[in-house]
Amino acid sequence: MFKKLYFSLSLLLLVCLSPLAVAEEVSARQVVDEFQNQLLSVMKAGKELGFQGRYDKLDVAVKKSHDLPKIARIVVGKQWEELTTEQQNKLESVFSKLSVSAYAHNFKDYSGESFTFASEEETGRGGVVIHTNLHIPGEKDVKFDYMMKKKDDSWQIINIIADGVSDLALKRSDYTSVLSRDGFDALIVKITEKIESYAKQ
Repeated sequence: MFKKLYFSLSLLLLVCLSPLAVAEEVSARQVVDEFQNQLLSVMKAGKELGFQGRYDKLDVAVKKSHDLPKIARIVVGKQWEELTTEQQNKLESVFSKLSVSAYAHNFKDYSGESFTFASEEETGRGGVVIHTNLHIPGEKDVKFDYMMKKKDDSWQIINIIADGVSDLALKRSDYTSVLSRDGFDALIVKITEKIESYAKQ
């Protein structure tokens, strides 16, 4: 009886620890697909939700799919190391609000738009690029390239290139110049003002 019980428990343990019993890892493409579906969902209810409603809906989605702390570090480059821990935390916080606010502002209404997957490619440093297209009725498609990196057990977006223009490069050029010329507090004011402008438009 004990042998049978031991065998049954051993078999159960093997099943629980087998790869088949472990939930499948979410791929980089799935992360992008889920995020884009959430964007479309918010767009369809955009007018009813208003800016704050869209912000609240997208807050979790953006933070889940984007590595915002890493992006914040990248946009200030080497100057990140010169910031105090308190300043680093402050920058991460306002940058997170800026990112969500930008999506809430830019994806505020719906007129038949849709996303389609184009292709996927691996980068030389273990990353993945997901190529997609945003179809806008009556207008030219917008090409979105999502630069993805593995973080822990999931993939996250670290940069988005829209029609060849890197969002990360634009922010880095702008933020590093403000930080060098006017200092940290001025940078926080600039970002905060942008957040407020998104909310009013």
